[in-house]
Amino acid sequence: MNVNSNKYTYLFATVLVVVVAVLLSSLFIALKPIQDKNVVQEKRQDILKSVGVLVDRSESEEAFAKYVSKSVVVKNGVVVSEDPTIAFEIDMAKAVKVDVADREVPLYIAEKDGETFYILPMRGAGLWGPIWGYLALKSDGNTVAGATFGHKGETPGLGAEIALDGFQGQFPGKKIMDGSTFMSISVIKPGKNVNPVYEVDGVSGGTITSVGVDNMIRNCLQPYVGYFEKL
Repeated sequence: MNVNSNKYTYLFATVLVVVVAVLLSSLFIALKPIQDKNVVQEKRQDILKSVGVLVDRSESEEAFAKYVSKSVVVKNGVVVSEDPTIAFEIDMAKAVKVDVADREVPLYIAEKDGETFYILPMRGAGLWGPIWGYLALKSDGNTVAGATFGHKGETPGLGAEIALDGFQGQFPGKKIMDGSTFMSISVIKPGKNVNPVYEVDGVSGGTITSVGVDNMIRNCLQPYVGYFEKL
């Protein structure tokens, strides 16, 4: 075959594309179990971090079993499943698309230093992509013990600040209920705080991300309100 012909060029390009595609597909399939395991480990890390338990990824499974005593599924404030596997495998990205009254969400119950904590997963939208987090409540089902947030692509120095201690450290001690009234925790413009029990300062220059966190907290906590009213 004439290597200078168009036919040879097209054939070579086609074969090269097919070979590269096969190699990439094979690599993806080979690495997927490792990637899935890392995702699960990081999820456990984030859940534990919300109650102040910091562990390496490789230690997350053992620590999770030690501290998380129960994982249930809640729907409209009522426990509908006590299967920990079902609870852990709920995809919050899909769950938040369901109406609050029909949404099934996981609730993790942890025991640490003789205290009980309720850990609630959250999922929302920031400026450039998804945001997520975990909010831990004390045994009264009202007072925040800790919070952790993450993001996919928020701007460094701006919206990405939600993943840092400076922002997350505002949450301990806040409350989500005023008696039987659900208040949530509002993320407001810095310096405009008028009700510190139910408000935290947003990120300076990260208004859209701050609004996203505010909406995420309010939306994701609502399915649990009935459950905590009974405590």
